[in-house]
Amino acid sequence: MKKRAFIIVLDSFGIGELPDAADFGDEGSHTLRAVAGLPEFNCPNLAKMGLFNIEGASVGKAPEAKPIAARGRMAELSKGKDTTTGHWEIAGLVSERALPTYPNGFPDEIISELERRTGKKVICNKPYSGTEVIKDYGEEHLRTGALIVYTSADSVLQIATHEKIVPLSELYRYCEIAREIMQGEHGVGRIIARPFGGEYPFQRLSGRHDYSLIPPKPTMLDRLKKSGYDVISVGKINDIFAGQGVTDSHPTKSNSEGMDVAISMQDKDFDGLCFVNLVDFDMVYGHRNNAAGYANALTEFDLRLGEFLPRMKENDLLIITADHGCDPATPSTDHSREYVPLFIYGKDVKPESLGTKQGFFFVSEVVEKFLAK
Repeated sequence: MKKRAFIIVLDSFGIGELPDAADFGDEGSHTLRAVAGLPEFNCPNLAKMGLFNIEGASVGKAPEAKPIAARGRMAELSKGKDTTTGHWEIAGLVSERALPTYPNGFPDEIISELERRTGKKVICNKPYSGTEVIKDYGEEHLRTGALIVYTSADSVLQIATHEKIVPLSELYRYCEIAREIMQGEHGVGRIIARPFGGEYPFQRLSGRHDYSLIPPKPTMLDRLKKSGYDVISVGKINDIFAGQGVTDSHPTKSNSEGMDVAISMQDKDFDGLCFVNLVDFDMVYGHRNNAAGYANALTEFDLRLGEFLPRMKENDLLIITADHGCDPATPSTDHSREYVPLFIYGKDVKPESLGTKQGFFFVSEVVEKFLAK
């Protein structure tokens, strides 16, 4: 009998600081609290599933009398608060060591090797906002052809180039070179291609591509694929896992497109997992401290969730969760170390409180057990 599991990751939807949040500079962070009181926030379907019944997530909202889903919260055990470690842990892989970050820019030996192998000079080399860096360094890049290399509080190396100066295929080649260089102690979670175009102040283009570190051990995706199940990636899941364990990939450009694909998959006769990442919460709103936009994005997701739930079949399982926080109401524009929500919904799922689970890998345990029955 075929079974289908859907995991939908609301990228950065944290629901309150973890006990060690202060160690990460995130004391007081609470992404849900930052948006739930705004007029743009209206999420009746998440409320019905039990969002405000979760410990620490009431934020002044009334709990549901009879939630329809099993619900709780999860604490990350990995030493980080980024997309890569969060998703890897959801898939069963705890990262004992934090992926490297570069608050003072990359070491000289890294930059020198990148310059040598690409034949291009590097400019910037510091943490920067992706929209601001092309404003401040875009014209110099146009004059000199030098690569704009920058990072953030996350474990990333990003390369930005103008489409008229560096063809997209060439930018991708430079990122592949950077990925080869950034291994071992410098093995950042992602190398990101950031094409831009137009005239000053310039605009980012849609050709972004992530080159992720290959997970050091097999994950749920590898195990399911090896067992003959379908493993369908929607959004940036394929990039996060460097393609490992994925049988079918569907890149998307927005939350809306991600939900379009997820809902279309409900009409497909697959046997296994559909793993969805909705990145707009994080990329478009959280990192830009746009609380109203974040609240509206949750409202739009909730509407699509209202489409998704009635279309579920008897042998379907839905899990909704997140990978970290990104509180848009704090001065920081970076991720925040928070609990994440957990909803499990399906015909045979008892709608009970799950309390607090230590480790995001609880998701992989549920999925693998469900599919193996």
